[in-house]
Amino acid sequence: MASSLLKVTYSAARILNTTQKAPVLAYLNNRRWRSTKALSYEQAVLNMPETKVTTLSNGVRVASEDSGIITSTVGLWIDAGSRYEDAKNNGVAHFLEHMAFKGTKKRSQTDLELEIENMGAHLNAYTSREQTVYYAKCFSKDLPKALEILADITQNSLLGDQEIERERGVILREMQEIETNLQEVVFDHLHAIAYQGTSLGQTILGPTENIKSITRNDLVEYINTHYKGPRIVLAAAGGVNHEELCSLADRYFGKMTAGYDGEIPILPHARFTGSDMRVRDDLMPLAHVAIAVEGCGWQNPDNLALMVANTLIGSWDRSHGGGANLPSVLAQNTVKSNLAHSFQSFNTCYTDTGLWGIYFVADRMKIDEFIYYLQKEWMRLCTGVREAEVERAKNLLLTNMLLQLDGSTPICEDIGRQMLCYNRRIPVDELEIRLKAINSDTLKSVCSKYIYDKCPSVVGVGPIEGLTDYNNIRSGMYQVLK
Repeated sequence: MASSLLKVTYSAARILNTTQKAPVLAYLNNRRWRSTKALSYEQAVLNMPETKVTTLSNGVRVASEDSGIITSTVGLWIDAGSRYEDAKNNGVAHFLEHMAFKGTKKRSQTDLELEIENMGAHLNAYTSREQTVYYAKCFSKDLPKALEILADITQNSLLGDQEIERERGVILREMQEIETNLQEVVFDHLHAIAYQGTSLGQTILGPTENIKSITRNDLVEYINTHYKGPRIVLAAAGGVNHEELCSLADRYFGKMTAGYDGEIPILPHARFTGSDMRVRDDLMPLAHVAIAVEGCGWQNPDNLALMVANTLIGSWDRSHGGGANLPSVLAQNTVKSNLAHSFQSFNTCYTDTGLWGIYFVADRMKIDEFIYYLQKEWMRLCTGVREAEVERAKNLLLTNMLLQLDGSTPICEDIGRQMLCYNRRIPVDELEIRLKAINSDTLKSVCSKYIYDKCPSVVGVGPIEGLTDYNNIRSGMYQVLK
């Protein structure tokens, strides 16, 4: 196709030097017009690769999307994270993720690193509050080898005593680094007070005393308890043949157990508590504040409307510029009155609950004023949001969702996460239909359900003497209608 276009361009350039310019220009313009209309949005959606799903005999789900490119991403999404821990072993899931790369019965740590480097591949992992993920990015031809390595590190890790001792120091240094990231600090505090007394309020890394005391038995027990077939999704995207992937999955993961020796672990209950936490440090230059109400879980039908509401509030940073015509009303007020350095609305979802709110960075004398305009905007979502705003937010949300699926790795992550959260991957056309069903009345109803007259959780870190009193914040969660 590329060569034929080059030929047309070259011949047209030669012809345009003759007296027959008008017919040729008309031909080229017509060709250009037809090329832009060749594939409509609806056709593009229909032509998106299918997500194929197969369940192995031991419950492991294999899901893949074949886009035909020469690279691929494959990984394990495991329904196990810090939420499945208690106060005694909090941090073990993250510790285990670190230990997976420290050598197996078949490969030493050096052998593993050399093998990955020689393939030109990338091996990584991360732990969240509800999931643990191990994944590899590689050439499509190396997918079988990458899958074998993933199976080896998740099933045959040595978990040696020397490596465990060495890794304690690594994790403690990681904790020190995170303490310098104030956004991470604020969100950890937010979970701690919003879900106080429950496992969802624990940090992912765990407390220092746990890191210093975790043993090999703790790691082995966590694997034996949570790394079970029905709680694992093997996801792949890029140049992937689903039948071959299923065959490889059965070979490398078919022997994983599906049953439990003792009591089946259940998801611990999450209880939201409206409260506040203030860590005052007047030596810090800026205040970092988060305010959130309880949202909903992944599968709750209200989640999509809350995502639209989150998009309406939006995000803004002083470095981005902008003026009176910013789409977010809160951003307009922030620019006009110089209320904050940045703000970011968020909708964090878990299986049965969520946090919907905003994180902002502001000067100490502007905190109260920013919260005033924020709550004014929250109340407008509940009572008077316009239809045109909702349509714009829906279009922006869908665009952002599609733009994020750029490359095999984000697609693979999307497959793995959705398979754990929904037990299927939601097609783009279904998502669009569900978004179209949301109008201003729907949004006002959902926002009133989750925001209006609710007790929020509030966290402030830094020079927060001017942070609005909690009772006043609570009073701002409703308004007297005239």
